[in-house]
Amino acid sequence: MLLDILKNHKVYLCSKSPRRHELLAGMGIDFEYLPTNVVERHPDTDNPVEVAEYLSQLKLSPIKMEDYPKNTIFIACDTIVVLGNEILEKPKDEADAMTMIRELSGKSHTVISGLTVATPERSITSHRKTEVRFSQLSDEEIRYYVQQYKPYDKAGAYGVQEWIGYIGIEAINGSFYNVMGLPTKLLWEMLKEVSGATGN
Repeated sequence: MLLDILKNHKVYLCSKSPRRHELLAGMGIDFEYLPTNVVERHPDTDNPVEVAEYLSQLKLSPIKMEDYPKNTIFIACDTIVVLGNEILEKPKDEADAMTMIRELSGKSHTVISGLTVATPERSITSHRKTEVRFSQLSDEEIRYYVQQYKPYDKAGAYGVQEWIGYIGIEAINGSFYNVMGLPTKLLWEMLKEVSGATGN
């Protein structure tokens, strides 16, 4: 089983997100947090999948992997919210957050996570898409959420696991955990591949 094989590896999660920490721990994987500081700028492209995958790779770029043992695994993920052709970044302030949620209200949008799993010898990158539909939200509901939860660290200005997810989300087509910020099923398969556990 993969968990047994991973006991012989050192796993690092290169993300500050408490949600990703929670999800990786929930998968039963022992890991440590390895901070990497990068400016999250991406190439000018109309393809949001390329953006998400690029940003996940970027988060690993400061690491000198040759300095680590071969049985080391690094995990990096970046999640973006796409409404139509527009990528909704993290909001700058309260007004920006309220504007973003108003744009999402009553509509469907796509959450895309780019995921990179690497060792000192190889690196693989993939992604997952999930469609999320919000009900029509009132300004009062939006203001309450933003003021109480301050979602300034979240793409699209919301957390699916928070109050607004409970009262506002009508439907999710795809991985719920992807919307939280880590496509856990995809990660499991990628960890199998880089650890040599494919088939277990």
